[in-house]
Amino acid sequence: MRTDDARHNGQRGYRLSNALFAEIDRVVDAGMWAVAGLRNGTKEMKAIGAGNPFPSKDLENPALTAAAIKEEALRFGFDGCGISRAEALDEDAARLQKWLDRGYHASMAYMGRHAHKRVDPTRLFEGARSVISVLLNYYPSGTQTDPRAPVLAKYAYGKDYHTVVREKLNRLLEWILSGSAPVHGRAFVDTAPLLEKAWAARAGLGWIGKNTCLISPGKGSFCFIGTLLVDIPLQYDNPVDDLCGDCTFCIDACPAKALVAPRTLDAGRCISYWTIENKAAVGEAFGDRLANRVFGCDICQDVCPWNRRAAPHHEKDFDAPAGLLEMTREDWFNLSEEQYGRLFQHSAVKRVGFEGLKRNLDRIVD
Repeated sequence: MRTDDARHNGQRGYRLSNALFAEIDRVVDAGMWAVAGLRNGTKEMKAIGAGNPFPSKDLENPALTAAAIKEEALRFGFDGCGISRAEALDEDAARLQKWLDRGYHASMAYMGRHAHKRVDPTRLFEGARSVISVLLNYYPSGTQTDPRAPVLAKYAYGKDYHTVVREKLNRLLEWILSGSAPVHGRAFVDTAPLLEKAWAARAGLGWIGKNTCLISPGKGSFCFIGTLLVDIPLQYDNPVDDLCGDCTFCIDACPAKALVAPRTLDAGRCISYWTIENKAAVGEAFGDRLANRVFGCDICQDVCPWNRRAAPHHEKDFDAPAGLLEMTREDWFNLSEEQYGRLFQHSAVKRVGFEGLKRNLDRIVD
């Protein structure tokens, strides 16, 4: 269960002043974030203000335009598309190294490998000139019905996002490669040493919030990110302003105090890490900080004011299988391996396996 402090802070996150809510509504309704190729429901938001794309001086392939790519991305079902120049991320490289030096990656040793590739896409894909970032909304229309049931992260309700996003991204890449001009490219969906959030932010799709998630003003933070590297120059988008302001709701609400500073996550304290990545036993002192979470955690996103206007996704593959959201607390603790297979055969939950999920259930403190 959540601690009293966490409960208090979580409730505080929903008691925003009317003035702040009004300002968020004004920004969202006016489209002031100016993201090129961002769809809000069935409405396509046009680029205005600081986020307008600016033309590359060495544009060599006018037949394949940034606007055409963004239009196709929306046609293939993505909710946003932005483009940035492929180059070394010097500032992000320094932040990444500092994060690693402090041991905030916990047991995830792979985060320290290929660091030079993470911050320079030209090392990951030789000849890369442009980074195409796409967003796919996964915010559900409904959530779990039993308030006592162990909580499942929203991204795990439906089909594994790696599969869904990759299929769409490969189709977009195939469309790009099908043109008359010679183009080469590679698709990435959270499986390569690439700072996807940093590239999406550079492409004007949002900003990195204090909860370390990419926040898109018209979408919130419940979006998956896909990335294409291509070897042609295109028109590039500007980053948008950071609109977190003085808000610290995400930091205050985390029951494990994993957000040790704005935009700094100590994975060793994070509930998502403990329920997905970590295989070691959870100490008794940490058990109550799992906040009734069985796989992943959305607390720092749930309290974010920018998610107050999040619209449900339009991707059928992200719909929860029949019966999942209606499971009671008792259903979860009596879950059989057969039921697990039926409910999660295509879900990201399969990453921990049946035994891993049962272990997480055993960690939950009444």
